[in-house]
Amino acid sequence: MKRNLGLWVSTALILSAVVFCGWSASASDKSTSAVTFSKDVAPILHNNCASCHRPGEIAPMSLLSYKDVRPWAKSIREVVVDRKMPPWLADPHYGEFKNDRRLSQKEIDTIVAWVDAGAKEGDPKDLPPMPKFPAEGWKLGTPDVVLSMTLEASVPADGVVAYRHFAVPTNFTEDKYVQFAEIRRGDPSVVHHVIVSVREPGQGPLPPAGEINLGAAANREGEARTAQQQPGQGGGRGNNPDGMLVGWAPGMSPLLLQPGQAKLIKKGSVLIFQMHYTTNGQPSTDRTSVGIYFAKAPVEKRVITTGAVARNLVIPAGEPSYESKASFNFKEDSHIVSFMPHMHVRGKDFEYKLVYPDGTSKILLKVPRYDFNWQLVYFMKEPVAAPKGSRIECVAHHDNSERNKYNPDPTKEVRWGPQTWEEMMIGWLDYTIDGQNLKTETASK
Repeated sequence: MKRNLGLWVSTALILSAVVFCGWSASASDKSTSAVTFSKDVAPILHNNCASCHRPGEIAPMSLLSYKDVRPWAKSIREVVVDRKMPPWLADPHYGEFKNDRRLSQKEIDTIVAWVDAGAKEGDPKDLPPMPKFPAEGWKLGTPDVVLSMTLEASVPADGVVAYRHFAVPTNFTEDKYVQFAEIRRGDPSVVHHVIVSVREPGQGPLPPAGEINLGAAANREGEARTAQQQPGQGGGRGNNPDGMLVGWAPGMSPLLLQPGQAKLIKKGSVLIFQMHYTTNGQPSTDRTSVGIYFAKAPVEKRVITTGAVARNLVIPAGEPSYESKASFNFKEDSHIVSFMPHMHVRGKDFEYKLVYPDGTSKILLKVPRYDFNWQLVYFMKEPVAAPKGSRIECVAHHDNSERNKYNPDPTKEVRWGPQTWEEMMIGWLDYTIDGQNLKTETASK
């Protein structure tokens, strides 16, 4: 009897377990299958992806509607699980950034559950409102002023195009403080990158509107010439502490400064557009523009852009981890606003370290897997104090081996140069000077 009772209890427990597991699986399946595009996935894509993944933008496909997204469902699952999209390359253990693009784990899990359950559309009534974007195509809305190249640049179908430079008069009759600026490429298919810098009166003869020839040295040096325009940094002109206005490269954000901060364009200044074109098999023309948004509130600080530059690159053939170093010294008490590491296709990793006057140090940004296709700007969540006498030390590594799938030719030594198959190392950074108060200086005039 006891034996039969024990057998009955065991059987009951087994059956209960089977029923419970089946119920749990059914509940899980139901929960997973309840995840739909309309209700759960569309809000994630609209908030995090649509700014690039929409018609007319840089991404190769639109992700606005279910019809757009469904063919890419499995690919989307893969890239969000691997955290390749949205693009964000910073090591989360160092620094906090206000433009951190990473999806939350909950958002990733939602996309995974949706794809695994069949990527169902759901009820269209559950869709969130379609995101609104400026009709003119400017991410920041209609600019106060749009300044364009005064002539179209012809780009050949093939071959190598040296850096080209175009002078664009501002015709400003008074000094202007710029809080936001955004570059709009004329033909995105041939524009590799753009740097817009400011040439002020008093820095020598101002070039007339149109294309200018800055000489072979400028074409070879590329971005380094712009990075070294600061007084005391090798090549500064006059007393302009900041010749850089805004740049564009894949993944770069527009110029976005906090209230009270701005870039200065003095009256009568000329903008210099440094254009790097790449050929794509079709002849083209380009007329790139910059949209400028003036500060609407009193400005206290000028934001200064500079770069720590490692010019003497000699990367041996086959070298898997060539190290390059550069530094920038703070001559006044300052605060760091943002970083933008720049290398070419052999770039492997990049680190910014702040070394204080007492010798202690702190890593502010670490990019363990640099990607030339995403030239990201990292805006500090809170500006970082850099006391007088401290310095930024940049350390990067370059992979010139056959293991680098982007390497054009691992059998060749690589040196500094502006073209993609050559190499660069620039640690761009933006900072403000603590002792500057433009509101007080303006009021005293």
